[in-house]
Amino acid sequence: MKVFLDTSAFFALLDRDDSNHKKAKEQWNGLLDNIDNSLVATNYVLVESFALVQHRLGPEAARGLQENLLPLVNVEWIDAETHRAAMSAFLAASRRKLSLVDCVSFESMRTLGIKTAFAFDPHFKEQGFKLVP
Repeated sequence: MKVFLDTSAFFALLDRDDSNHKKAKEQWNGLLDNIDNSLVATNYVLVESFALVQHRLGPEAARGLQENLLPLVNVEWIDAETHRAAMSAFLAASRRKLSLVDCVSFESMRTLGIKTAFAFDPHFKEQGFKLVP
């Protein structure tokens, strides 16, 4: 099964003080235990994740993201067509708390046929995706 990884999951995995940390660690270990799982994130999610982690947790946590988590993740690089489609959805939605990165994630998941997201962001569920945990 392909599982999309969101910034909210990466952050919860790295921040021991995050309210979702325990659930995130359990889910991560469960995902890794199943050899049929393929973990996917976009380069947009990575940029957002590194910015958030460095700002809130510091450079060592960013190093942990790079060295401990990302080697297990397939990175989907966003092309101009996906960016344009996501930008159109972002502008059409006209919502303050919905980000361009979210819209790129949804567009990518649909294109790749991914139905499940490891995320703590309710926007994924609103878009019809299954959330884990």
